[in-house]
Amino acid sequence: MKFLKLIRYKNLLMLAFMQLLFRYAFLKQQEVPLALSDWQYGLLILSTVLLAAAGYVINNIYDVGTDSINKPNNVVVGKGITETAAYNIYIGLNISGVAIGFILSNIIMRPTFASLFILIASLLYFYATTLKQIMILGNFVVALLLAVSVLIIGVFDLFPATTAENQAQMASLFSILIDYALFAFMINFIREIVKDIEDVNGDYNMGMNTLPVAIGVSRAAKIALGFAIIAFILSGLYCNTYFMQNKLYIAVFYAFATVLAPLLYFIVKIFSAKSQKDFNHLSSILKLILFFGILSILVIAFNIKYNA
Repeated sequence: MKFLKLIRYKNLLMLAFMQLLFRYAFLKQQEVPLALSDWQYGLLILSTVLLAAAGYVINNIYDVGTDSINKPNNVVVGKGITETAAYNIYIGLNISGVAIGFILSNIIMRPTFASLFILIASLLYFYATTLKQIMILGNFVVALLLAVSVLIIGVFDLFPATTAENQAQMASLFSILIDYALFAFMINFIREIVKDIEDVNGDYNMGMNTLPVAIGVSRAAKIALGFAIIAFILSGLYCNTYFMQNKLYIAVFYAFATVLAPLLYFIVKIFSAKSQKDFNHLSSILKLILFFGILSILVIAFNIKYNA
């Protein structure tokens, strides 16, 4: 149980589910050639999950001080799992993830693609050790890595199977993955700011220069509010441009109920948020928006099929 808590298995399950969803609920329904077989795509998911797990482990190692103040019940390293054991787990997960990525890159005859897995592992390490202490930059990197976990699907499954004949269709599918990656980036970026506000006391005591530590909770909350308003407007425009004009009314209703309405709720509630409990609640709301936003790819695929 301590190990599962160390790697934050619920987040890893969500990551794996998201990647399965994009392939089997969306790409497989488009009648286009895909570069990876089912077992090879399984390797891609496994590699991504292993690297993400390694990121959680190294983050937990370096967060012992702040978590002891902010979330004492969530501290794992030093309580059941020694720091040495945690480092060994981290190294094992990283080596496994990068090795699988290297094998997969050679299977599709794109050996240079292995550098992407090395880059992900490196960014996760530098985030935990350095970048998270730098105002905004740490938030940006975490949000970017989630977006990459969406884009990597297109890089490994669409790009190698692209030919002159299907280039236009493949580009269209890749652009949809980019849209979802941008959505994931926006929501997760806002959530990272909210989490920093939630953890401001521990971060301040540990000398970390996060946004709320640098400019105060109130101003940081206003910045999160500003980004949330931008996300709300862009999501609304996207629904109108792509869903309404294509008469995907089920997708419109779904987006309103699970993305736009909760985002509006977040925008309203952050005005009165004061306590750690309030910001924890808002962080959970954003996590749900992210989950249901990604799940919309299934609704869209169903709606297109239903209309046809």
